Formats: sequence, C-alpha cells, structure tokens
Amino acid sequence: MKSPVHRVSLRDTWSRQMHPDIGSERHSPSFNVERLTNILDGGISNTALRWKVESIVQSDPVFSLKNIYFMTRDELYEDAVQKKFHLEKLAWSLGWSEDGPEYLYANRVLDGYLNLSLHGVAMNAIRSLGSDEQIDKWGQLVKNFQIITTYAQTELGHGTYVQGLETEATYDPATQEFVIHSPTMTSTKWWPGDLGRTVTHAVVLAQLICLGARHGMHAFIVPIRSLEDHTPLPGITVGDIGPKMGLEHIDNGFLRLNRVRVPRENMLSRFAEVLPDGTYQRLGTLQSNYLGMLVTRVQLLNKGILPSLQKACTIAIRYSVIRHQSRLRPSDPEAKILEYQTQQQKLLPQLAVSYALHFTSTSLLEFFHSSYSAVLKRDFSLLPELHALSTGMKAMFSDFCAQGSEICRRACGGHGYSKLSGLPTLVTQATASCTYEGENTVLYLQMARFLMKSYLQAQVSPGSIPQKPLPQSVMYLATPKPPRCSAQTAADFLCPDVYTTAWEYVSSRLIRDAAHHTQSLMRSGADQHDAWNRTAVIHLQAAKTHCYFITVRNFKEAVEKLDNEPEIQRVLQRLCDLYALHGILTNSGDFLHDGFLSGAQVDMARTAFLDLLPLIRKDAILLTDAFDFTDHCLNSALGCYDGHVYERLFEWAQKSPANTKENPAYKKYIQPLMQSWRAKL
Repeated sequence: MKSPVHRVSLRDTWSRQMHPDIGSERHSPSFNVERLTNILDGGISNTALRWKVESIVQSDPVFSLKNIYFMTRDELYEDAVQKKFHLEKLAWSLGWSEDGPEYLYANRVLDGYLNLSLHGVAMNAIRSLGSDEQIDKWGQLVKNFQIITTYAQTELGHGTYVQGLETEATYDPATQEFVIHSPTMTSTKWWPGDLGRTVTHAVVLAQLICLGARHGMHAFIVPIRSLEDHTPLPGITVGDIGPKMGLEHIDNGFLRLNRVRVPRENMLSRFAEVLPDGTYQRLGTLQSNYLGMLVTRVQLLNKGILPSLQKACTIAIRYSVIRHQSRLRPSDPEAKILEYQTQQQKLLPQLAVSYALHFTSTSLLEFFHSSYSAVLKRDFSLLPELHALSTGMKAMFSDFCAQGSEICRRACGGHGYSKLSGLPTLVTQATASCTYEGENTVLYLQMARFLMKSYLQAQVSPGSIPQKPLPQSVMYLATPKPPRCSAQTAADFLCPDVYTTAWEYVSSRLIRDAAHHTQSLMRSGADQHDAWNRTAVIHLQAAKTHCYFITVRNFKEAVEKLDNEPEIQRVLQRLCDLYALHGILTNSGDFLHDGFLSGAQVDMARTAFLDLLPLIRKDAILLTDAFDFTDHCLNSALGCYDGHVYERLFEWAQKSPANTKENPAYKKYIQPLMQSWRAKL
C-alpha cells in the first residue's frame, strides 16, 4: 500500500515539489502517519477501500470541485444534481451496495457537494418507522430512484419542538384515507432539503386525528409532484425558500397541503397503526416515533458534522507553517506563525477536539448498533439513553465544530476570509448543523431531563443501591467522589485519572445542583413545569458538562487501548491531556466553585496545558495528515498538501469571471461619474 504522502502527490492535480516549510514538518516523523490513518478509518482494509473510491471519484471530471466558488446559486444546484446523478450511475455500474461504505467515501471526497441528501434521511425514517411491508414497497422505490423523497418535519412556526407541529392528518373511515392539511400559515413545512425543486414525495410529520381524538405526531408518505411531468399535484403548494447563509447548492423548500388525501397504508406503522374503522393502536412508546430523527443524528456526527472541523484544522495548521509574520527576536527572520504560542493556543485545542469527537462518535456508533436492532424489535429499554446521548452529542459536536472552524478561519487572517481558502464554506456548513436535526439548546435540555431523572433514580434512599440499574453512561452518578483534587504539581494534571476524576466530580455536582434547585422550587409551591423553566440555564450547563465528561472519558479509554501502538499512543495521549485541560481552564469557575480545585491547582493545570503546546506543535502537521483529506476534498488554496499557498491563491483568483468580462458598471456609472467631475474642473 502506498504511503499517504506518495498517494497524495500522485493523485492531486495541484501537487508540485513540496514547499520546504511544510516538507520540514514531515521530516523524521515521530509516529507512523499511515498507521494512525488506519486507526481513524477503523482498519487498514477500510483505508484501502477509501483510497480506491477516492481515486475513482477524483479521476472523473464530472466530480471536479475547481469552479465551485465561482458558480451562481442556480449553477451550484444543477452541478450538485449532476454529481448525484453521476454518482448513482457510477455506483450502479461498480456494484456498490446501498449500505456499503463506498457511498460514504465518495461523499467524503466530494465535500458534501451533492443534492438529495434528504432522500437518505427519508429512507432512514421509512426503515425505522415503517412496517416490513412498507419497507419492501417504499424502500425499493426510494432505492431505485423511482421516487425522490425528503423528510418534511420543520414548519414555519415549529422545528425542534415536534409535539407542537400543526400539520394535521385526519383519518376518514369512509374512504380509508388520511386527509393531510396545513390549517395555518405557520403550519407550512419550511426548510426540508431537496423540496424546493426536486422531490416527488415527502415523509410528512403530522398530528394524527382519529375519530376526533388526537394521537400526536406520526409520519405519512405524501406524493408532492407528478411522476409524469414533475408539476405539483392537486392541493400541493411547493417551492424554494430562497438564498441562505450557505449550502446554496441545496434547494430547501416550503410545502403547503390543502386537504391532500393519501391511503391508510401511507402512514408508517411499525410502532402505531390505524385500523380500517379508525381504531388507533399503539405498538411502541410515544418516543419511538422519533426513531428516524435519532438514526440521522447518530449518522451525522462523524460523517456530516465533524469533518468540517477536521478540514478546518488541516487547512489552518498547514497554512500556519507556510505563513511567516513578525520576528520572535529582532535578529531572526520572520517566523512561521505556528511558532507563536498564541497561534498554538488557538489551533491545537481544535485539533484535540477533532480527535476527541472522533473517538466519541465511534463509541456512540457502537452503542447505537447494539441497541437499534432491539428497538426495531420493540425492546425500548435502551431507547431513553440512546436518545439522550444522540441529542447531547449532536448539540456538542455542532457547537464545537462551528466554534472551532471559525477559530481556524480567524487564525488564517485575511486569507481565511477568502472563499478560496475553503474555510468560509466549512464555517457555514458547521453553523447550519447547529440548527438542523434539532436546535442545540433544546437538545441539551432533552439530555438534561434524562440526567435529572437518572440522578433522582440514583438517590432512591441515602446509601442504597437503586433497584433498577442506571444506564451505563450515567452510572458515575451513583459512585462516591473525592471532595478535593489530588494533584500537587503541574505534572499530576497529565495523569488521565486526575483530570477524568475532576470532570466526573464537576459533572456530578452540576447535575445534583440543577436537580436540587428544581426540587427546591417545587417544594416552595412552584409546579413542575415552572420550576424547570426557572432552572433551565443551570440544567443546560449540567448537560454541557456531562457531554464534555463523556468525551474526555471516551478519549482516555480509546488511548488506553493502543498499548500495542506506543508511538501513536504517546501523541494521542498528549492530545487527550490537552483536550481535558483546555476544558478545565475554559470552565475553571465550575471546578473552583466548591473548592474541588484550588486557585493554585488551576495555575498548575495552565502550566501543564502550556507545556503541552510545543510538544503537540511538533506533530501538528502529521496529525492533520492522518485525517488523510486529499487536495480535491479540501478544495482549499491554503490547505494544499504541498504547501504552495500563494501560487494557488493567485492562480485560482484568475478564474474569477470578473477577470474576463467587461465591467458592467463602468460605462453605466463609473465613467459618467468621473466625466462629470472632469467637466466641473
């Protein structure tokens, strides 16, 4: 197998002789970069398959991304549809399986510049919520693109609060049909991707009404456009919602339904069913209707959200060894900006976050696979924990990736503001993820409700063991904690047990305090809902801290398993240390609050943190190389593998249409303005 260095230099169109400033960073590596890539990929065979898929995609001119930054909104849309159409033809010709990794690898190298992503989300909903017969029928139609689907949940007036959706599905026993209706302006479906111009069908989330009784949100398959000429069907008002902050290649749309009738069989019925006479039968829990969203959230973490930060780190850190600015000493030449501690303090924690979240997503995916099949068989015992983890981690991943990619963009100075850097696109992608599939504050609070319930379960009676075991992720709430941190020197804060215990202690305390504040208000006469609202900010902080603790613990455990990879284990241990300490320093008030850490210990933690920066800086380029993003995938003039940043920036800028077209404003406005002043002179 070729090394990543040779692979990239052979495959990327823009590669030239290595720039010496970045070449020196790769000289005498302290660990095997390719081996770390294999670990991140989940095995050497996965890396080999990914390389094969990327080679196929990158060699096909239809998949070129070179002109993306100069396209209009309509051109971006058409290009993204063409790429999706071409990819499906390619996958069919090569025999790629629908659930195989090839699609993920192809999407990775295309940087998400494909349409019909909601087609897959709708398929998740059908597989999760549909009966076996519905999966056989609709799944085949979706798989073969005989119909094109989207997932229509969000409305003008409601998004994350699914219970508040206003779209109605009223059952008519006389015809055995559901009448799907948008009763208000705010019930208009708003934001579903691919809805604006593309889809033929939608999985519509609506409030079910049977025999005058409301039964909450359920999913219905609704035809939207004619399969003959693609025009809207009777009762359908559909269109595009207009330009957005980013993701302009996706036609997010609106949908109004005027008493549209669909057969009884079009309600997805794995967990609930309406009999011909209108009798409603629940076959699962109320929460099981959210399973489709849960599946999508878990899939998004590692493949849809985290890559934005990984790419931003790769671009910013590579640029930071090419960019020279100012002098460390008056007699020195201008230094690489990555030599400055302030630049390291910006970028290296983001690199640590990238790795921490990778290992957390891997752990969550394992838990998801072990519990999802049980849920489909109507064993719902693990569903509350799975739901809490998926909501909390989706919020944390998107928050951290949005913040981190913007930090990386700013760290690149003025050139980071250019779209040609690739960074503005990554920032807007990550920012969008903070809202879609659930607004983050609401998701954290869903995690918080699970945490409060778990804490109360752990406190059945003083000193007793709860009769029902706590979910695995929160078992620490029932274990005793030391009252003070044991660290006595800065070096002690590089002991994983020390900082993991600190995070466990603070998370437990914040969860306990939030629960006690809520209970205190209730004892004072506030009802449960008012008490929750008046303590929501406290619960929010507890949920965020719990999520951080989970990621520290997962990172620590992942590093411990690498005993047979001592060089990689050492460099990842430093990243784990940095990640945990950066979080402690950022949230030091929580650790100082009741004296678990003293002021002197926070100073020790800061010393340990700062001492880590130059050690990790030596491996920073190699650690970004291990992500193994090709130049095609990064599509960044600043982040190219060979380091020839300025040549690319200048060369790519020449492709701007403004450089080859006549200036339309000159004769209309500029010339007359200049001539008018000349006449007065």
